[in-house]
Order: sequence, then C-alpha cells, then structure tokens
Amino acid sequence: MLDRRRRDPALLVLEDGRTFRGRSYGAVGETVGEAVFSTGMTGYQETLTDPSYHRQVIVMTAPHVGNTGWNDEDDESGRIWAAGYVVRDPALRSSSWRATRELEDELAAQDVVGVCGIDTRALTRHLRERGSMRVGLFSGDAAGRPEAELLEAVRTSPRMSGAALAAEVSTDEAYVVPAVGERRFTVAAVDLGIKAMTPQRLAERGIEVHVLPATSSIEDVLAVGDGGPDGVFFSNGPGDPASADHEVTLLQEVLRRGIPFFGICFGNQLLGRALGFGTYKLKYGHRGINQPVMDRTTGKVEVTAHNHGFAVDAPTDRETETPFGRARVSHVCLNDDVVEGLELLDAPAYSVQYHPEAAAGPHDAGYLFDRFTQLMTERTTDHQQQEERA
Repeated sequence: MLDRRRRDPALLVLEDGRTFRGRSYGAVGETVGEAVFSTGMTGYQETLTDPSYHRQVIVMTAPHVGNTGWNDEDDESGRIWAAGYVVRDPALRSSSWRATRELEDELAAQDVVGVCGIDTRALTRHLRERGSMRVGLFSGDAAGRPEAELLEAVRTSPRMSGAALAAEVSTDEAYVVPAVGERRFTVAAVDLGIKAMTPQRLAERGIEVHVLPATSSIEDVLAVGDGGPDGVFFSNGPGDPASADHEVTLLQEVLRRGIPFFGICFGNQLLGRALGFGTYKLKYGHRGINQPVMDRTTGKVEVTAHNHGFAVDAPTDRETETPFGRARVSHVCLNDDVVEGLELLDAPAYSVQYHPEAAAGPHDAGYLFDRFTQLMTERTTDHQQQEERA
C-alpha cells in the first residue's frame, strides 16, 4: 500500500505551455496523452477501465475522488486504459462495503501516473476555452527536468486526430457471452473497444453474443450463428473515425445484406461514415454521466452517459438519401445540438453516440437494446412469412 503521507512533487504541462503544479497520485513517473475532462460524480472505476479512454489523460471535475475505493466487479475491461489521471482532492481512505483496495493503490499497481492537488476547476475551464489538447504528467525525478524539455515531450507526442486505435484495444480472439435464459437471437459484436457491460445487457435480453476482433471480415461476421447472425453490433472505441476505413467497409457489407445493425459511440460514427456523412473533432468532447439527449422519435429527454471527442456531421433538419435508403438524425444533444443518433428508414439499422449500457448510470437509454431485439424479431418474422408463401 502506498504511503499517502509522502507525495512527490508533480507537474502538469499542457501543449499550449500552461502548467499546473501538484503532487503525485498513483504511480510516480511520466506520461503523455490527450487532456479531457469527465463530469461524472461517480463511476470512476468504469471510466478508467473503458477502452475508449486509450491514450487520454482524464481530468475529474468532481473535486473528491476515491471515496468508494476499487473492487473486482466493476471493471469494464481487463485493465485501466487511461494514460493518466488528474484529481483535486484524493480520498484518504475508501468507505464502501464493496471495496477491496484503494483507488490509488490500483493506479500504482497498473503503473498509471496521476497528479493531485491542482485546481481542476481552472484546468477544466482552460480546456473548455482552448479545447482538448495534449498534456504531460511528470512526477518525482521527471518533474525536476527543465520545463522547456517537458513541453517539448508533450508537443512531440501523437495527436488524437488521425489515430487508428480500435485494433489496439480490441480482443485478439473471438469469444462468446451466452444468453441469459432461453436464447432468442445470435449477434456478432465487433469489438472496437467494447465495455463488459454491453454484451451483458444484450445477453439479458436472450441474445448470445459472439464478440469478434476489430480486424474481422464480412466472412467472419457471417460465420456467426446458424446461417449467419440475427444482428450485428459495433461497439464504442477510441481514436479518429476518419481512420477506420476497414471497419466502415465491413459495416457497408452488413448494410447491403439487410442484417439488423446497432452501434454505440464509435459505432455511431462509423454508421455515419458508411452512409456517406463526414465526422469531425469536437472542441472538448462530451464525457460524463449527466448529458441531456432528446430522442426525436418520442420527444423524450434522457440523461445519458457519454465519452466521445468526435461527432457525425449530418443535417438535423431533414432526411438524407444514402446508398442504403433514407436516413435521419434520431437523437441530438440538448447542450450543443451535436448529432447523438442515426437511423435508416428503409433498412434495419440505427446507432447512438452515447452509452445505453451505462454501468454507473444513468439508465434512461436502456430501451435502445429492446429496439435492437425488435428489429431482429421483425426480420425473423418477415423471413418466416416469405418461407410460408414459397
């Protein structure tokens, strides 16, 4: 266990030259990545283990972090993916019956460099005004190097724009998450950085989920199930959707075959590209569990969980003709009108930019998994009727 009475000096260096001095938190050393802020008050374990945060340094806007410790049940993947962690006031000790160890001990065990004791409010305001940017965290001996040298290390680190990262976080081999209860459908889920709760939510609806690597081909997808999958799912994931040409081509093959499709987050951006829309980088992105989104089909407003720095550039005021039929924007963010969902009107495909599985909450959007089962049910019924007529 770490000795929290002693913390090494630490320095946070942004690529525009602004610096913040604090103390070490977690592992001591250095790291670089894209600085992003998360507005979630809870769920930091799920956040840290979300593969979508690969190569990003997370700044927590909640001032007090670590209250509930760390357990062996809430991980969204097999490791912490965040490149670094920034908090203002670490909890001295956890206070949860589910905790098996402290957050800081887990950060240190997984060699995640963090910084505490800085003004995270000022840092967040800076990122809101200037936009997400590269950042370096330096503690211990690394913090003693000249600031010009540290700034150079930040400015020469890779940018997020143009980064193809899905294959870096995807599973190497396919695996199966069995349906809970009676199996109703079989789904091929392409892992672009999938969170563990997502196949679980599908399995709870009687779906046997075959999780496939990001590098899978259309032949791999069609090999799932008896005579092909009942549906195809594309997960969340890190990186720039403009770099995901292989995944977009795969999705277009799925759409051509009329297989029901559901995408989340990165999957939404890839559906946008597959339909012919562009994507772009948001100034500072949406990250947290309190983002308001309107479902334009029902008029219902949902509080949703987000983690994305890119968005789809699609018209929100009209339908669009695509190679796969008419498409429309189904959901929008009420904070800034960013596209939060797409749907095809002439084919069984839809996607959302946010996270309906939301292990740490909220759960307003859980109905989206039911929509997926409805699409697969309708397709199965249509096939049965066609066979009967034949």
